[in-house]
Amino acid sequence: MTTEQMASEIEKLKKEKNAVIMAHYYVYDEVQDAADFVGDSFFLSRKATEIDADIIVLCGVRFMGESAKVLNPDKKVLIPEYAADCPMAHMATVESVAAMREQYDDLAVVCYVNSTAELKAVSDVCVTSANALKIVSRLPQKNIFFIPDQNLAHFIADQLPEKNFIFNDGYCHVHHALTREDMLKAKAEHPNALLCVHPECKPEVTAEADYIGSTAGIINYVTESDAKEFLIGTELGVLHELHKRNPDKTFYPAAEMQICPNMKKITMEKLLATLKEEQPEIILSDDLMENAKAPMMRMLELAK
Repeated sequence: MTTEQMASEIEKLKKEKNAVIMAHYYVYDEVQDAADFVGDSFFLSRKATEIDADIIVLCGVRFMGESAKVLNPDKKVLIPEYAADCPMAHMATVESVAAMREQYDDLAVVCYVNSTAELKAVSDVCVTSANALKIVSRLPQKNIFFIPDQNLAHFIADQLPEKNFIFNDGYCHVHHALTREDMLKAKAEHPNALLCVHPECKPEVTAEADYIGSTAGIINYVTESDAKEFLIGTELGVLHELHKRNPDKTFYPAAEMQICPNMKKITMEKLLATLKEEQPEIILSDDLMENAKAPMMRMLELAK
């Protein structure tokens, strides 16, 4: 079956089943094109609370499907590949959160949405790279245990010196692999290009950037900029949306290997099969959903 035939079949099944397809910018181009909504994790989290459908198909990694389920406990939430997992989502533990609560008074556990439902459930508030600064600055607590990503935590901590950050040792392997040497080499090769990087990159990388922001932030910055050339320091699935919005601009990867293998497990074939079979389904216990929902709703409230 060709991509066009699969897209047509997906469209048909979607209408028959009253399903909506949500996709992250890091999945394959054709999967983004088949989706009703494409965005970064904050957009998808917010949009999930507004969906009027019986079925949500989340084209992304598993924690995104879990987030959609937590925010829509009465809907069927499907993910085209259950093995599409995010290693960083597991790089903190419920035990480490409990230990920090024992150790620090006046502590807020701030959980990046790129985490398991179990971690969200023991946190005070969730954040995304797009809203972390705004939300943490609004918290009354001085001590901030930021999980699981160390690099986003450092990026926020540098802008909020009045807070005491406790750092976790998690990271996104795609962004963490970028180095200062990569950035300097790319800038030397493309001296007219502006460097845009994600705050999941190491401080040595963000220090070289012209713009630091979430995936959606990078897209908006590029679209509004008068510049014509850009170095992109995030997962290269974002180039699809960048080209669509900016056909007159030129984009270069800031380094090699900016690919998330888990996001790329989401294919048109799997999307079609998921809609047909209504599997794999995200199943979470009622208690877990209830506990994980509170910090996610607090995020949506504080991000307004």
